[in-house]
Amino acid sequence: MSLGDRLSRRWPKDWPVAVIPRVFWAQQRPTYRDAQPAIINAALDRSQSRPTGNWYVFGASSDVRAGRAFGARVAGIELVAWRDAHRRLRVGPRSCPHLGADLATGVVRDGTLYCRWHGLAFDGDTCDLRWRPFPSHDDGVLVWVRLDSAGTETPLDAPVLPPRPTGATLTAVARMVGNCEPCDIVANRLDPWHGAWFHPYSFTRLEVLSTPSEDDDRFLVSVTFRMGRFGVPVIAEFTTPDARTVTMRIIEGEGTGSVVETHATPITSASDDRQRVIVTEAVIASSPRPGFASARRAAALITPLMRHAAARLWRDDLAYAERRYRLRTGD
Repeated sequence: MSLGDRLSRRWPKDWPVAVIPRVFWAQQRPTYRDAQPAIINAALDRSQSRPTGNWYVFGASSDVRAGRAFGARVAGIELVAWRDAHRRLRVGPRSCPHLGADLATGVVRDGTLYCRWHGLAFDGDTCDLRWRPFPSHDDGVLVWVRLDSAGTETPLDAPVLPPRPTGATLTAVARMVGNCEPCDIVANRLDPWHGAWFHPYSFTRLEVLSTPSEDDDRFLVSVTFRMGRFGVPVIAEFTTPDARTVTMRIIEGEGTGSVVETHATPITSASDDRQRVIVTEAVIASSPRPGFASARRAAALITPLMRHAAARLWRDDLAYAERRYRLRTGD
């Protein structure tokens, strides 16, 4: 018996971190019988009927800083975002209405955006020539824009926000780009069975406890988050608050209430031949343990590690989503 296995047997059962018994990848229980396409497709179909109100995530709140412009492309529409004199989020078309200059290269002074070509000024409220600001929202973690010309739904005054932990949190946002559509990203997250097989470096002892239904439209999953030979066992639920978002919330175990929000935002317009998508993953961690306060003080060191872990997962999951897109479209 190895030292790790002996330690596992002696490890206190009530500790939030457990020693993981050594199980080789090919010795896991296969999950293909449980991962029925009909279950995943039905959950996806229900998610796609949920309203978005034409709201799209286009970045992290920290991406749009005071005193500088930030450029993005959503659903084929070029955007510029900045902070006004009161640090409120402002978003509008990226092309200057005068001669088409890129306003993302503009200069922000006292909350006003100036075009670098000829000095046309934008305060985010005034409509000048053919330029009109878009409705926008900053939820403190992510920034959103409402694009009624791209969306086909009834507009909502604010985006559909899933519940988040209250009190002190530790937050990290990662962004990746893939060649697929938002529904392929959502479908990936609505297949929890692939976790321990496709991401053995992050997940082990994964069991789907319940699958979605009309009455309880969520996946309930028991899983251990891996840290080498150690792991954190939790029970988590997966839900879809809108058609482009999947939320994983820990409901039992260390970090109860913490969430991982996965937002899929189209880069290209629906008429483009090849679709591209931005995946924005927000990890919002919370814990009542005294050590969490120390973790928050070390946020500058910890959040890059959180982003790195999310990016590593999505390098694999984008391959999954892109493969699904190619099979679905024949592209």
